[in-house]
Amino acid sequence: MPASPITVFGEVLFDQFPDGHRLLGGAPFNVAWHLQAFGLSPHFISRVGNDGQGDDIIDAMRAWGMDVTGVQRDDTHPTGQVLVRFIDGEPHYDIVAGQAYDFIDASFGARSHGLLYHGSLALRHPVSRAALDRLKRQQGGRIFVDVNLRPPWWQITDLVQWFSSADWVKLNLAEFSLLGGGGLDIVREMADFLKRYQLEGLVVTLGEGGAHALTHDGEHRMVVPQITSGVIDTVGAGDAFSAVVLLGLHYRWSLSTLLERAQDFASAIVRQRGATPADRGLYRSFKVQWRLGNAQESSTSSAN
Repeated sequence: MPASPITVFGEVLFDQFPDGHRLLGGAPFNVAWHLQAFGLSPHFISRVGNDGQGDDIIDAMRAWGMDVTGVQRDDTHPTGQVLVRFIDGEPHYDIVAGQAYDFIDASFGARSHGLLYHGSLALRHPVSRAALDRLKRQQGGRIFVDVNLRPPWWQITDLVQWFSSADWVKLNLAEFSLLGGGGLDIVREMADFLKRYQLEGLVVTLGEGGAHALTHDGEHRMVVPQITSGVIDTVGAGDAFSAVVLLGLHYRWSLSTLLERAQDFASAIVRQRGATPADRGLYRSFKVQWRLGNAQESSTSSAN
């Protein structure tokens, strides 16, 4: 099998609702799902239980055309799940401990020198952290860290380590505020953050307010989404945004093109139910619009 241009490392899980309904998710899995639909065939590294839910995940991946060789099976720990409860009509999430994705084994083989994406939730356990450390030593490409701060599963000392080895970091405004940013002069604070960790680029998403992106050479761009009607579900919008940022880095789109396309796709995802839509037509429309698969893509889009 040819080496993939993007490796995605982290959790895959089910959100379990009180009525028995469940949704497939996990930020890294959502990103890999989108990248697959856009034609990049990412190498997804995770771990699921040797149980029925693990079987369902493998089946869903195969049906979507995804590479399943990086998904390990665990005889001891169950497939990841998040228990969703509603209190006074508001959802509350219990991210269950001791799940299969906490125990990703470091026995996988060396992969490509392309982009490596990882989040922070799957690194709450030292076993998966050790696996990521080994993967980083094998990878020769850029590292993209997508922050997912889920109390109590994060420590600032760990984040500092991951930021220091990253090339690109993406956070939302609430996460940036927890890390000391998000004030009145967000661009200056982004510049300080970028310099502190010697990053190539930093993206801060603002939800309905759009997003900022800043690079190490001082290029700054901001995108504000058009008024979006028909919002159904905002779950996974940030993961959709990250997936297109990765596309842009792979295809060497200009910063403005990358940001605008990421915002457009995230705006489309919030009009879908769930974070991993199975409507191939949705992706096809963007592939046509962005001319993905065109050999001239990387050169023509950089001029946009």
